Amino acid sequence: MITAYVGVGSNLERYRHIEAGIKELSLLGDELRLSTIYECPAQGFDSHPFFNLVVELKTSLSLNDFQQSLKKVEYRWGRDADAKKYQDRTLDMDIILFGDVISPSSPAVPRPDIYQYPFVIQPLYELCPELNIPGTDLSIKKVWQEAALLEQLKPIPLWFSVK
Repeated sequence: MITAYVGVGSNLERYRHIEAGIKELSLLGDELRLSTIYECPAQGFDSHPFFNLVVELKTSLSLNDFQQSLKKVEYRWGRDADAKKYQDRTLDMDIILFGDVISPSSPAVPRPDIYQYPFVIQPLYELCPELNIPGTDLSIKKVWQEAALLEQLKPIPLWFSVK
């Protein structure tokens, strides 16, 4: 089993889609652990705020099969197949880390978002602060200590139960 970390986000019908995304992830793996869910502004475009979190889970799927499964979940919950990077999302699911796998493309893991977005590094810090990012000497904690804009994140109480 591989330990995967998946970023989950939504800015359209956020409560409905975040809950649906977590339930769908429970079908793709076991031992789910959720970070705090955070509300934060849209990044790179002007729109509704997002709910974002990171989910840790164990999966027996390969990286490519896991990625394809996440895409199917996104489409099932209303994401356009030709969705652009900076636009509203019903459900967005990105593999942040996948065990110690290093993949430069499609999907790129470790995902560069770790270094760019507070809504990725803060939840990772909650789940696995001592974990070293594969291919680097950096721990999640070290990246978190140097992160900016963490104050943009507003914690949202969990409104559903996790299997």
